[in-house]
Amino acid sequence: MHLNSRLLFAKYAPQHFRPGMRILEIGPDGFPSTYRQLVQVPDLTWETIDLFDDPRLTHRAVGEYDFGLPTGQYDLILSGQVIEHVRKTWRWMTEVARVCKPGGTVITVNPVTWGYHEAPIDCWRIYPEGMLSLYDEAGLEVQHCTAESLEPWPQRVKQYFRVFRKVLTGQKLATSGIPPVVDTITIGHKRAA
Repeated sequence: MHLNSRLLFAKYAPQHFRPGMRILEIGPDGFPSTYRQLVQVPDLTWETIDLFDDPRLTHRAVGEYDFGLPTGQYDLILSGQVIEHVRKTWRWMTEVARVCKPGGTVITVNPVTWGYHEAPIDCWRIYPEGMLSLYDEAGLEVQHCTAESLEPWPQRVKQYFRVFRKVLTGQKLATSGIPPVVDTITIGHKRAA
């Protein structure tokens, strides 16, 4: 989980969590995940799901576009650095919306300027207009959507070079030309039936 993703989440997401909520985090980066550690709200039921088998997960998805979970079970669904690894984002977003309760919240954080990274595939970089379209198609009403970099300049350069170290090996590049790490954060609510 890179720094900008954490900073965007910390700036825009915590106010959407309330005591007693049932949360589903898709593709956690650890146990507890970075996002879970950033949310200081008591009495949350925090469940996790991924395609890969890990005994620490709450659920294992049946397939890319089938979580194998009942409809309308979660107050908030969260994914960070996941959607770029999904082949058919429009089908996946529909599944995300399906398991969210009507009136529930969906939060996605995804890279815009991050380098190619298989895990096991890397398909997309999605700007706010693209996320607005995906949310709308899935029946989610967007409350907030922005592409930003909140990292201080030295960390931006450090992160960028880390990702592209194989490409940059042996090359001399001026740091002034390096673009910042930018992520899109989108927060929406599932429309009532």
